[in-house]
Amino acid sequence: MWGLRRSAALAAQGRRLLNVHEYVSHDIMRKHGVAVVRGAAASTPTEAEAVAAKLASEGVQDFVVKAQVLAGGRGKGHFMNGFQGGVHTCTSPVEVKDLSSKMIGQRLVTKQSGPEGKPCNVVYICERLYMRREAYFAILMDRATGGPLIVASSKGGVDIEEVARQYPSQIIKVPESLFLTF
Repeated sequence: MWGLRRSAALAAQGRRLLNVHEYVSHDIMRKHGVAVVRGAAASTPTEAEAVAAKLASEGVQDFVVKAQVLAGGRGKGHFMNGFQGGVHTCTSPVEVKDLSSKMIGQRLVTKQSGPEGKPCNVVYICERLYMRREAYFAILMDRATGGPLIVASSKGGVDIEEVARQYPSQIIKVPESLFLTF
C-alpha cells in the first residue's frame, strides 16, 4: 500500500529529482565496470582540444563533440548564435576545439528545451564508434504512476519519438509493477 501512496505522491509533484548530463552518467557507469565510450568533459575550447589530443594519443581517430544540456534532441537542435546541431563528428583535436568554441557559452534550442534554449557550459568529447545496429533502452520516470518505466526498442534510439509515431508496436514498455517483482 505504501508503494501506491508513494507513486501517487510523486506523480502529483510532477518534477524530476535527478538530472545528470551524459558525461556524468558515463563516469558513473565507468566507475562501476560498465563499458562506455572513452571521453571526458570540457568547459573551454582549449580543454576540449586537450581531451581530444589525449584520446588521439590512445589511438582514437574519430571524435564526437556533444553539447551537454538537459534536453533531448541535441543533434537536431540549433544554437542561438546560428550554429546548427549540438552533436558533431570530426577527425582532429583542432576541429574539436573549433566546434567546441561554437557551442560553449551559447544556448541550444531543441524540441525539448523551449524557444529560450538551454545554456551549454560543457561539451563531452568522446571517441566515435561505428554501430552495426542501433537500439534504444531507457529507465524513465512514468508521470502517470510516479514510478520507473523501462522503455526499449530494436528500431533505434536517436529518433525514438519518430519510431514511436511510425511503429508504436515496436516500442516495449514495462511498468514498475512488473519489473520490481523479479
